[in-house]
Amino acid sequence: MTTRIPRRSLLEGLLAVGAVGCATREAATPATPATAATAATAATAAGKGSQPPADEWQRIRGEFDLSPEWNHMSSFLLASHPRPVREAIEAMRRQLDQNPPLALHTHEDPTPVREAAAAYMGVKAEEIALTDSTTMGLGTLYLGLPLKAGDEILTTAHDHYATHESLRFAAERSGAKVRKIALYERGSAATAEGMTEAIAKALTPATRVVAVTWVHSSSGVKTPVRAMAEVVARANQGRALQNRIFFCVDGVHGFGVEDVTMADLGCDFFAAGCHKWIFGPRGTGVLWGKAELWPMLRPTIPHFGQEGHKAWIQGQPAPPTTASMMTPGGFHSFEHRWALPAAFAFHKQIGKAKVAARIHALNRQCKEGLRAMKHVTLHTPLEDAISAGIICFEVAGMTPEAVMWKLIERKIIATTSPYATSYARVAPSLLNSEADVEAVLREVRAFA
Repeated sequence: MTTRIPRRSLLEGLLAVGAVGCATREAATPATPATAATAATAATAAGKGSQPPADEWQRIRGEFDLSPEWNHMSSFLLASHPRPVREAIEAMRRQLDQNPPLALHTHEDPTPVREAAAAYMGVKAEEIALTDSTTMGLGTLYLGLPLKAGDEILTTAHDHYATHESLRFAAERSGAKVRKIALYERGSAATAEGMTEAIAKALTPATRVVAVTWVHSSSGVKTPVRAMAEVVARANQGRALQNRIFFCVDGVHGFGVEDVTMADLGCDFFAAGCHKWIFGPRGTGVLWGKAELWPMLRPTIPHFGQEGHKAWIQGQPAPPTTASMMTPGGFHSFEHRWALPAAFAFHKQIGKAKVAARIHALNRQCKEGLRAMKHVTLHTPLEDAISAGIICFEVAGMTPEAVMWKLIERKIIATTSPYATSYARVAPSLLNSEADVEAVLREVRAFA
């Protein structure tokens, strides 16, 4: 296990080795987010006057303006926009530049965006709040839960800073306590049964929140969310509504990878950014919750929807909380939020099942190759059921930072995990090929 040490930023490193790139903005003039997605998808299918490559995955890769000089193995960090998304953003930006108030009035109803997200997630549009990131979603959710002194928040030692800090803020304001447990000792040895049992054993009568992450960016482990949801559901049997446990999930590194719906997962609330595996506009995210649970939450940031504003105008008490009321108000990067349906349309055009199969196949290839190397310790499980698209590993005699910089020198974009115990990471995605994976394996093999 290697202790994380300070390092230069990834941006610094890219500049140091000569990374250059600037996305071009192509023109389109749809009037709404929905038509933006439709027009951009049609343009993609038509190939803009040129024949698409014979290989489907090569064609999909061609929709991005990523520099071809690099092997992009860290697209999960912040996504490049595919052409349909770029075009939708540009169309919305032009409307804002030409007539800002009119554009704002035209698109002030977020229904098209919520409907696009809902169709992808298999839920109702009115169950979705819109955010700018996973972090905003987690903060909005945990600070909104009806916690009080004596309540316990159960989370894990593997979760990200954004979860732990959001829970700390919530505990400080409410008097609740946060308890962290380990789901496994080593990521490579994690099992679905062991992780589920760890949650079941940790529940107490005081537990009011179970906060977990679907895919750990610290190890690449994918947690058995459905099985955990069933454990929480059993614990809730016989409890009064005010004493129920809320099962909440940071889902960002499974969102856009796995072929599941919210019903499949079974959680109560789910937060994710859309600018990672979904390839959505940067600065967009979703927070979903079960319709019957939203009224129990308290908004933290005033929303700009009709419900609260109407009550304020009339001097009436605020109505019961809805998902819309949990969408933080104020001004945002509107052209990005309005263009979000194009990202869901892009995924739908490929097919969720096909996306999941492709990402898992590339990750299996990479993990099996790394595991075969005597100088490499693989920390991510091989099994698809408990892993997704992030692979964490160590190279004997090298710090994670040294591994990352060696790969960057060889034009392979890798990262390190930003945790107390850090590993080198690669994440084969839809933007990669089998040859890209082999290139990573070849370079890591040469580190011996």
